[in-house]
Amino acid sequence: MQQISEIPKLAARAVDAHKGSFGKVCIVGGSVGFSGAAAIAGRSALRSGAGLVRVATPKSVLPIIAAIEPCYTTIPLPADAAGRMSPKAVNVVLDQIEDNDVMAFGPGAGVGSGVKDALNALIEQKGLRLVVDADGLNCLARAGDWAGRRAASMVLTPHPGEMKRLWAGLFREPLPASREEQAGALAERSNSVVVLKGAGTVVADGGRVYVNTTGNAGMATAGSGDVLTGVIAALIAQGLGDFDAAVLGVYVHGLAGDIAAKKIGQVSLMATDITDNLGEAFISIG
Repeated sequence: MQQISEIPKLAARAVDAHKGSFGKVCIVGGSVGFSGAAAIAGRSALRSGAGLVRVATPKSVLPIIAAIEPCYTTIPLPADAAGRMSPKAVNVVLDQIEDNDVMAFGPGAGVGSGVKDALNALIEQKGLRLVVDADGLNCLARAGDWAGRRAASMVLTPHPGEMKRLWAGLFREPLPASREEQAGALAERSNSVVVLKGAGTVVADGGRVYVNTTGNAGMATAGSGDVLTGVIAALIAQGLGDFDAAVLGVYVHGLAGDIAAKKIGQVSLMATDITDNLGEAFISIG
């Protein structure tokens, strides 16, 4: 694989631009007990420049998610008895494709039957730009040969545990020790961009690989991955290709974490601190 070191950049904003110029993002996720994950992803997409962000979430948690951030809008999804999206939510989720430039699926969603049905339907949609994280990845790991049904353009963002589960579902050979080999093989097998999170996050598309140089141990905290999901989705919505959006996304995400750590230290760092420092990170890279 070709080793990439250059960090992509967003194009300069036109003076006569409007919110439609910077893309529309739909975050699909949230459930009872995990409402914060979808809200964090939505807020981070806004901080990363998306012109319009919507959060599609079960009715059971919509008031909570709507109250966290007034600058995104919300879409109610039918909920099951456990407070997750029900199978009846599938058509509502599919209806969002036409109105959005990219969809991000999984933060806080859980792994109920409705969640699985919605994701299985989304990955088969040709032309869809789709970021899959968290519970979305856990659903994929249980979905058999999902890679053979994939028609959407996908970015997968597993942490090491999720990578193990995805690997076991698609490969017979053991998981390689090299993180670059893991990400490259999964990217090639699924024809997707893979973001293998952790110290030195690896981004691969099967032909190229990037190893991130920003970030710190303070970012090993709940919600950090949800921030990254929102950042990458927003960058795709603004016109970057999947690989470039992932590379810039992990770099800026780590840089925001480094800026936050300098202010408050690694011990006290929370995911919302990463989001709050995204603006300074984008300014610093020009």
